[in-house]
Amino acid sequence: MHTTVWILGDQLSPRWGEWLRERGLGPHNARVLMIESAQRLRARPWHRHKLILVLSAMRHFAEALRAQGWAVDYRMAPSFTAGVRDHVREYAPQRLLVMRPSTWQGAQFIAQRVPLLLNGTALEVLPNRMFLARPEDLGSARSPLLETFYRRMRRRTGFLMDGERPVGGRWNYDADNRLPPRKTWREGKTHDIPPIPRFAPDAITQAVIAEVARIETAWGALDGFALPVTRADALRFFEDFVAHRLPNFGPFEDAMVSGQPFLFHAVVSPLINLGLLERDELCMAAERAWREGRAPINSVEGFIRQLIGWREFIYAIYWREMPRLRAMNALNAHHPLPHFYWDAQTDMACLRESVQGVWDRGYTHHIQRLMVLSNFAMLAGVQPQALNEWFLSVYVDAYDWVVTPNVIGMGTFADGGIVGTKPYAASANYINKMSTYCVRCRYRPDKRVGEDACPFNALYWDFVARHAAYLAANPRTAMPVRALQQMPEAEVRALRRQAEQWIQRLVLT
Repeated sequence: MHTTVWILGDQLSPRWGEWLRERGLGPHNARVLMIESAQRLRARPWHRHKLILVLSAMRHFAEALRAQGWAVDYRMAPSFTAGVRDHVREYAPQRLLVMRPSTWQGAQFIAQRVPLLLNGTALEVLPNRMFLARPEDLGSARSPLLETFYRRMRRRTGFLMDGERPVGGRWNYDADNRLPPRKTWREGKTHDIPPIPRFAPDAITQAVIAEVARIETAWGALDGFALPVTRADALRFFEDFVAHRLPNFGPFEDAMVSGQPFLFHAVVSPLINLGLLERDELCMAAERAWREGRAPINSVEGFIRQLIGWREFIYAIYWREMPRLRAMNALNAHHPLPHFYWDAQTDMACLRESVQGVWDRGYTHHIQRLMVLSNFAMLAGVQPQALNEWFLSVYVDAYDWVVTPNVIGMGTFADGGIVGTKPYAASANYINKMSTYCVRCRYRPDKRVGEDACPFNALYWDFVARHAAYLAANPRTAMPVRALQQMPEAEVRALRRQAEQWIQRLVLT
């Protein structure tokens, strides 16, 4: 066989056979290479569930390819370098095909390191076909508008379109998707929230779990893993979302409920980021549910916007702004990441439950990530790179292309306004309105100073004071600056003293 096709661990797409047939390749004349790198497995404190998910999905994918007649060289190598070098030495392919990695570091490795290992083998880097957008889709503005980009993607894909017009007459139903938790949920009555499917580990996954247990650098719970690791199970997982959670996804997508980490969310980001599920098939299924009267337009539009809007927008931003994006620190934040991001030992109920959820599952939904975990770090002046490294390590769906623009951009505003047009800063009022966390917290969301005052309040006003010049110049953030200017000086001093105390106690101690 004269051609080797190297399939990376986040490229487990069911369309590989189709893509290779377009190039005249099949099991008769090509071999597949897959590599597990021991160096990569220990490169950071990965969540154990992330390692289990990726390794088990890769091994299942390799078995599926073999069942289709492909010769698969599955290597457990000390490093990617060793894996490629040893494969070339053993099989001497005339060319090595690889799809461009989704991350900047991966692309650099392919472009700079791999050619040195090939010993005469030709390298061909295929375009990445797992994403729709490219940097040029953003236009020329420094701060491209998501809504403009999203409409372009809607027209390109045809999802929820009636010719050149959006179905229902509106492009965006976000205003209908901001309901707080139901009163019954605040009372602990959550019987109307459906559970997500769980998949018992098979023999392959059990073997992976035993191996991951021996990786000393890993973090997070080992037990409780129940995500799908095959294409078939991933489809069943998504079909359950469409049937049971999609109808309520839109209205409650921003709500946070104690003891309900998934609520009505799809939880497909770990699967689509691996390639087990595809963007277009998910969008088509959601649109079909609306057309058949099984889900309302606001839920379906909100779900599709996450896939062809936000996800693709973030990918395009990443490739336009890297590698400088990772080092940005527009707000000059330099405090270390608080210890409770690792051990959940804090009296703040929202942070405690969010971090505990990450430890248990490697997952929280997007509002916990943005308005609790990132919001606190931004208000407290935590170095954005420290927060970014944490997110990259501990989430099962984390990859550099999605985490870095979300954390450096939207989460901490360290990019100075490229991803979003304002800092997503909020006091305890937002968390109290949109969650049930405050009900059983020792801190009071309605108090600004004092031992029982929620730390988010003083930290918020201190953040406004520190960055008043910038916030006042932005029409979207000028209002809190005016409110701060109208406060008595003594009250402002008290708030800022309280914020300093919280930073000393919660961040620096």
